[in-house]
Amino acid sequence: MDQGSSANTVSENGSYTGNSYTSVGDNENALRIDGATADFDGITVDKSAGATSNAENGDFYGVNAAILATGGATVTIKNSTVTSAARNGNGVFSYGKGTTVNIYGTRITTSADNSGGIQTTGGGTTNAYDHTVSTSGNSSAAIRSDRGGGTVLSDRGGGSVTVNGGSYTSAGYNSPAVYSTASITVKNALLTAANSEALVIEGKNSITLEGCTVFGNMSAEKSSSGDINVHNIMLYQSMSGDADVGTSSLTVTGGTLTGSSGDMIFVTNTNAVIRMSGVAVENKDGTGAFLRVAGNNASHGWGTAGKNGAEVTFTADAQTVDGDIIVDSISTLDLTLENGSVFTGAVNIVSNAEGGTAVADNAMVTVGAGCTWNLTGDCTVTSLTNNGTINFGGHTVTLANGTVLRG
Repeated sequence: MDQGSSANTVSENGSYTGNSYTSVGDNENALRIDGATADFDGITVDKSAGATSNAENGDFYGVNAAILATGGATVTIKNSTVTSAARNGNGVFSYGKGTTVNIYGTRITTSADNSGGIQTTGGGTTNAYDHTVSTSGNSSAAIRSDRGGGTVLSDRGGGSVTVNGGSYTSAGYNSPAVYSTASITVKNALLTAANSEALVIEGKNSITLEGCTVFGNMSAEKSSSGDINVHNIMLYQSMSGDADVGTSSLTVTGGTLTGSSGDMIFVTNTNAVIRMSGVAVENKDGTGAFLRVAGNNASHGWGTAGKNGAEVTFTADAQTVDGDIIVDSISTLDLTLENGSVFTGAVNIVSNAEGGTAVADNAMVTVGAGCTWNLTGDCTVTSLTNNGTINFGGHTVTLANGTVLRG
């Protein structure tokens, strides 16, 4: 493992107030905390220049980051300013099991490509409270984890923590507000991706949102994966080795989700569990689906074409769902409406675009007691369990056994 060098290294326990730390060197951190317990208050950290000789070392191990915590360090940063203008110049980087970074009331700004705001890898932990993160480079998520994952908790309210404000904004392409190869929880924060999808979960990892305001604006032309699908949220398995294969998990409670282009949620080449509770969802693209569960053409290495569908369990809990749900023939969906949820849209099974062999149980729908499904078009599903209300509106639901249901 190569973590490069550091212009300033703290390896003994201590407290530091008002200090300035800078770096212009290649493969160099402005400030590194290695194995120590260190508290910083009112510091200024500037990684204004310096190239990285290996992009993966920057992404995975913290080379060239403004601040790198490693070696089991416990770091607290309060009321500080962190800036980076270097490529692979992540703002605050937590690396390795046993390493914990706590950040309070701090402004983090990065401007070059491959430079996330908060980066957590190798099993590290980051806790971030009441601060502002802004990235403007491409491939620079505001909250980001990479190979080896970790735990990221970002909270500006709720639980035992009382804070004020907090925003996480990315302006570049391929730069979600949150990119997860870890367990990431965000509460009561503003998450904005001005030119990217808002959220991405890769492989056996999760994002949990509570009371957040989320906005995404993915570009079909300039996004690296826009040729496969345009969306606001993606759950997938890249097969790059950055994330373990397994079930992706997305839980959203309260707050808002707004997307400007394409589908609201796209799931491909992974198993996924999605739960939404009391979220105000708006898709400004009238042609986009609410949820698309499908394979892909494998042009980016996401599995084998015709065999890379998804398996999704989606639960709407006291949730309003507007928009169609599309499942391709090599994928499966188990959709449940509960606790008074209302779904207005159609569910349809479509052929896999790559000609893959169809699987059973493509779309199973359960309408719970007190819930409502308002059809906006004819539907095809594998099975339907109705304990609530279905308003057909002149449309039909065709089951796998050939039964056609009408109002």
